[in-house]
This record gives sequence, C-alpha cells and structure tokens, in this order.
Amino acid sequence: MATIDHGHGHAEEHAVEHAHPGAKTYTIVGVILAIITVAEVFFYTQESVRAFLVPLLLVLSASKFVMVVGFYMHLKFDHPLFLGVFGFGLMVGGSIITALMFLFGQYPLPHHLA
Repeated sequence: MATIDHGHGHAEEHAVEHAHPGAKTYTIVGVILAIITVAEVFFYTQESVRAFLVPLLLVLSASKFVMVVGFYMHLKFDHPLFLGVFGFGLMVGGSIITALMFLFGQYPLPHHLA
C-alpha cells in the first residue's frame, strides 16, 4: 500500500498497481500447460518409465500448479505472503503424497485386497 498525502492533512492509502501480462503471455502459458499435459499422458502410456512414473507426474503437476497460480491467479504480481501460502500448501500436499508412496511401496497390499 502506498500512502499519498494531498496536502490537506488527510493521507489516503492506495494499492500499488503492477503491470499484468497481456494476452500473448497468457497464450504462451496456456500452450506450455497444454504441452505439459500432453507429456503427462504420453509418459503414462509408456512402459519404460513405470519405475519412476509417479514422481515424474508429481513434478509435472507441481510445475503446472506453479504456472497456474503464478500467472492466472496473479500471485507472481501479489504480495509474497500469498505465494508462500500456496507454496506451503503444495509442500504439505507433496510431502503427504510422497510419504504415502513410500509407505505403500514398502508394504504392498496383499493379493486378495489388490
């Protein structure tokens, strides 16, 4: 917030505006998101990456998350606290998913439950 004094003893607070990207930037980001989605589908269908498919998909999904909240939700242009809140949520979610992967990778379900 910027404080502006008009000389009458009254100070007003105005939000500082940041230049937001134009349609070209949003189109480029959209194309990148589409390419990442196509890569996710491609990797899912490939047998050669089955051993590390889940971590690969998590990284690609996290990349898309960062791009969406950074550009389309304008967090790139907002106060860093908002980015920290979303980043913390991403970190917690990623940690839980990683812990579950290790837990169930270590102790697979019995064949009669799978």
